[in-house]
Amino acid sequence: MPGDNCVERQLFGGAISTCFPLRFQDVSDVRQVPDHQEAYVDPARDESVIIELLDSKHDVGDNGSAVWFLQDLATEQIAEGTTIIEQSGVFTADGIRYRNSTAIMTTAVGEMKISKGRQGPEAQNHVKVYVANLRLKEVGTDVLITAYEPFVINPLSESANSVGAGVTVPAVQSGCTPMSEVFRLVVANFKVHDWNLFAA
Repeated sequence: MPGDNCVERQLFGGAISTCFPLRFQDVSDVRQVPDHQEAYVDPARDESVIIELLDSKHDVGDNGSAVWFLQDLATEQIAEGTTIIEQSGVFTADGIRYRNSTAIMTTAVGEMKISKGRQGPEAQNHVKVYVANLRLKEVGTDVLITAYEPFVINPLSESANSVGAGVTVPAVQSGCTPMSEVFRLVVANFKVHDWNLFAA
């Protein structure tokens, strides 16, 4: 789609790269983002992509780890009505190898009602959340890739100012790549260039 092509993005100072459309802007240009996180947003659609580097959750089994992280996000954001729509089994991410070890991954998709920032429950938006957990066990890191796609914007949400309240216009009608495909691109093109990023 013109103007919405997949563009390679350098993350964490170039130690990692992946690919997603140019309409997503770097949040750190606007506000502080934690060092372990890269966040991009399309303000016109209130869609976002977040990549986080977390210490390995050794007590969380590989099978269903993405679902665990999705539910953890829901708890953290005081979400309501969380539903898991789909989840994958464990598969190997063959393009991501450290020494002789290949990364493994699970994915999950859910729906939940969450508020923006410090807004209360009366301003919750209905959001689809895509999660991939990439487990880099050799370097003690769980990579979490999360994509947010609001599909009903609450009139009380601050998002209503930029996106408009009510049911959001489907991405395809707006000439945008759908979030399901954006998420797939981010996951499929994820590469580690400098493993020193994970040095303790």
